[in-house]
Amino acid sequence: MSVERIRSTLLAARGALDGLLSDESALQKIDEASKIMIRALEGGGRIISCGNGGSMCDAIHFAEELTGRYRKDRPGLSAIAISDPGHISCVANDLGYEQIFSRYVQSHGRKGDTLLAISASGQSPSVLSAATAARSLGIGVVALTGRPGSRLENLADVCVCCPGGAYADRAQELHIKVIHILIESIERRFYPENYND
Repeated sequence: MSVERIRSTLLAARGALDGLLSDESALQKIDEASKIMIRALEGGGRIISCGNGGSMCDAIHFAEELTGRYRKDRPGLSAIAISDPGHISCVANDLGYEQIFSRYVQSHGRKGDTLLAISASGQSPSVLSAATAARSLGIGVVALTGRPGSRLENLADVCVCCPGGAYADRAQELHIKVIHILIESIERRFYPENYND
């Protein structure tokens, strides 16, 4: 890969970020998503996150930043990613892959929780099933997608759509930025002393 190709790739990433920055509706939805999550935590609920492949990695990253440490020390916040291999392999084997997340939501989710459902396409059957299960239990649904008008968007209380081009990688790069903003928003609500501005 040449230096020019590397530069071109970074420019494409910057272009996707600039597109998100200029999308006032998307910025408002990020703010709304953070408020849904904060309300869940204020009410004694927790945030459950899920996604496939790279989106699972993002779901895990989101949860561990809340339960562990983001920028400064503070008590843990209640969040968990659906990523246990025992659960996933059991459900996939016995019930079908489509139910790996929904079965967990049905088992562990409670009214007042929030589901963070991540799918770059917005069409992943396992994530759609999780969102459907969450809605049936009175669990709020925040979606992160990469294409407008997806099926997941229609199942969410709020959907932050981050289109980044023809492939999932640009959308996933934007997703991690949104995830960090959500974490910071939550921290600022519960632990404002961790921030000086």
